[in-house]
Amino acid sequence: MSLFEGRGLACRRGERMVFAGLDFALPPGRALVLTGPNGSGKSSLLRVMAGLLPPVAGALLWDGAPVRETAEEHRARLHFVGHLDAVKPVLSVRENLRVWAALKGADGAGSEAALAVLGLEALAEVPGRLLSAGQKRRLALSRLFAGPAALWLLDEPTVGLDAGSCERLVAAMARHLADGGRIVASSHLDLGLAGAGSLSLEPYALAAGVLPDEAWQFGDLQGEAPP
Repeated sequence: MSLFEGRGLACRRGERMVFAGLDFALPPGRALVLTGPNGSGKSSLLRVMAGLLPPVAGALLWDGAPVRETAEEHRARLHFVGHLDAVKPVLSVRENLRVWAALKGADGAGSEAALAVLGLEALAEVPGRLLSAGQKRRLALSRLFAGPAALWLLDEPTVGLDAGSCERLVAAMARHLADGGRIVASSHLDLGLAGAGSLSLEPYALAAGVLPDEAWQFGDLQGEAPP
């Protein structure tokens, strides 16, 4: 079976270990929800999965091949949506989506279709700088639909969304899984994805000798301490 895997992964941020000894395996059509307290390494693991942060130990594999040996191919197969929305303020909603579609080799039809998924049609010509925080979040997530990618890596995807937008997003995630896609998402909420697995980062943070209530400074790097 085709798998996206991590074996014995360890991550360091600055001078501190964030997590160690972490394993996961994700087949097509499945989702993996990352849980754990703030600072336990959820954001850092997503960055490792995206190839943005190299692990200090262990291996990341796709179909048995090390991701580090096929870095460009791996980047092409994934969408990563982190805490920063990455919306270009001078570009309209439509233009932002066209840029993201082009990066995935998709045509304009993909960006136009993406407008509808999270209800952005009425905002298509509005510049990014004039969007509210929730509208920017919806636009950032709409890149998932502007161009194809087998793997979605999502860091707290429902933060900033209203109830209706959350329902639309979860429905789109379910369609992606039904089409054989894969999703890894960090969340403090139940996303309601049927058959989703769960991976708590807390035991791996403890294995690295880091207490979650102090690791925020070096792991997720949110910019503020957890409550």
